[in-house]
Amino acid sequence: MEARTATPQDLSHVFDHLAERISQEHAKAGETGSKAHEKLLMDLREGRGHALLDGNKTLAVITWHEEGGIAYTSFAADEEFFSAKSVRFCKRHIQKIQQLCGNIPIRSISWSKHPDVDRWFAVIGFQKVEQDEKSSTFELPANRV
Repeated sequence: MEARTATPQDLSHVFDHLAERISQEHAKAGETGSKAHEKLLMDLREGRGHALLDGNKTLAVITWHEEGGIAYTSFAADEEFFSAKSVRFCKRHIQKIQQLCGNIPIRSISWSKHPDVDRWFAVIGFQKVEQDEKSSTFELPANRV
């Protein structure tokens, strides 16, 4: 797998093949598909988004925005993205995003109740910092160099 700067076409491709679990997360977060698409597109337009590729195929788009000294991520993917290979790739890639943001903490909010979500975030290096009945917030602490 590899990553490159995402384009609006990458985002459209992913949303045309969006994994059902991602659609469900957007709905649980109170976002329509078009609202979620627009949110990611805004980050892309500001140069804060990467397409995650397997060969020539765009499997996912991750974006981020900084707020209060923390980088918050947004994410969309097709079903093919969800594999052990992708998790291993994301562990390295999220560290690159963190470097681009100036080594600040990164937070991701998940509305998924999939049984592997906690394990996937832990493998990537995140710690669960908040949880309520609807969502879990995971944080990748700033790298202590």
